[in-house]
Amino acid sequence: MEKKSAINGHMPSSASTDRILEKSARKSFREKLMEFLGKNLLVIMTVSGVLVGIGLGMMVRKMDLTKAQMTYFAFPGEMLLRMLKMIILPLVVCSLVSGAASLDTRSLGKLGSIAVAYFLVTTLIASGIGVALAFIIKPGVGAGALNTNSLGLESISTNKETADSFLDLARNLFPANLVAAAFRSYATDYKMVAVGNDTNGTALYQKVPIGTEADGMNILGLVLFAMVFGVALRKLGDEGEELIRFFNAFNEATMVLVSWIMWYIPFGIMFLVGSKIVEMEDVVLLVTSLGKYIFASILGHIIHGGIVLPLIYFGFTRKNPFSFLSGLITPFTTAFATCSSSATLPSMIKCVEENNGVDKRISRFILPIGATVNMDGAAIFQCIAAVFIAQLNNVDLNAGQIFTILVTATASSVGAAGIPAGGIITIAIILEAIGLPTNDLSLMLAVDWIVDRTTTVVNVEGDALGAGILHHINQKEMKKQKEQQQPQEEGELAEVLVEVVAKVQAEEENSLYIIHQTKAMPEAIESVL
Repeated sequence: MEKKSAINGHMPSSASTDRILEKSARKSFREKLMEFLGKNLLVIMTVSGVLVGIGLGMMVRKMDLTKAQMTYFAFPGEMLLRMLKMIILPLVVCSLVSGAASLDTRSLGKLGSIAVAYFLVTTLIASGIGVALAFIIKPGVGAGALNTNSLGLESISTNKETADSFLDLARNLFPANLVAAAFRSYATDYKMVAVGNDTNGTALYQKVPIGTEADGMNILGLVLFAMVFGVALRKLGDEGEELIRFFNAFNEATMVLVSWIMWYIPFGIMFLVGSKIVEMEDVVLLVTSLGKYIFASILGHIIHGGIVLPLIYFGFTRKNPFSFLSGLITPFTTAFATCSSSATLPSMIKCVEENNGVDKRISRFILPIGATVNMDGAAIFQCIAAVFIAQLNNVDLNAGQIFTILVTATASSVGAAGIPAGGIITIAIILEAIGLPTNDLSLMLAVDWIVDRTTTVVNVEGDALGAGILHHINQKEMKKQKEQQQPQEEGELAEVLVEVVAKVQAEEENSLYIIHQTKAMPEAIESVL
């Protein structure tokens, strides 16, 4: 009977039902897997690129390549860096102009002030963590025998005055030539000028600062100009609409280019990481000699990036920060491989918008600024490096010097270039400010390729979480405005209806037609309300 009922279209046996359910479940799992792979294919490929790069580097390292062969081996990675750097200029300028122009002046000012406060506070906290860890771990204590000669390192000569470093920062904010700012920045140099003779007839010389041009994009000046230009276009009203539309279209086209470049990232990263491992000379000596310094720096990055920044994000949004960060694995991997927050900017903007749903106006306004001025990771290792060099030279830092380190590290990290080893230059400013020798900077440079990776990851994480916080604040403001507008609209509607009723009542006595109409009016008013 069971078979007959199954054939006639009635309920089949329990065994066949289970088979059908199992088949549909298997199909849905496969679909889910394919959907997951489709969404996260780039992330998986990028992370795999790092792992394969490490393995490839270890294998090629045993082949004892010449310097020329190492250059050829690193070529695919070099191409990735060149592509990412190529896209920085149009991306920063167009995204900031369109972002500043799309926000009204009041919200722009409010969001801008919140962003500046966030960047300042997080960088100060990062500097505090760096100094605290340096005094707890004491990486330089007992390492007096460690010097540049024992490691076979070249000394770095730097004679730049602290005041001139900060003046250069201000000068770069206002570039004299916008075209030149795309590939050059202002830098102070010195020359000795004869000013006369002393009583013995010996010529007297003075060191005079002179302006020179240094290779490297003046991203700080371009960021400020793009922001102000965007606000100016907004102020123009209808006249500025055409130009705003042009920058919006340019920005969207740039993002399409970014999406194409992102598919090359896994391949390029593989060779970037592999070539770094091949180039290492005596890494064991460096790590054992400077192990405490490396450990203190990476621990500081873990504390700030894994605890402090997520707590700040949670405090503002009451959302899980790690679910937000999980959508940014590709930019973090790119940051780890390239050691450049500027080079990570294209993939960061794309992932923040697509994976985390951050408003384009917010992300394209705040992320280029963050990539330029927000350097939490750099502030941590700069403070640790300054205290490390003080301990190395047996100098006991007083409270005033510690305060100087905190303030100078926070301020100088703003001017740190978003390029590999960009933070090393700014350590010289801190050392000059507290009166320490700068000849030990070569020790930092020796292990910078290790520390710079976690530094850049923390830098871009701070930018991303800042964008998330601003997006949340902006959404709350918009919700409040809508709630305020609704009662006003309802009040206006009620006023109009009251006026209509009053008018009808006044005219009732004079018009028989209106008398008939007013009988239907209460029902109409009721339905409208």
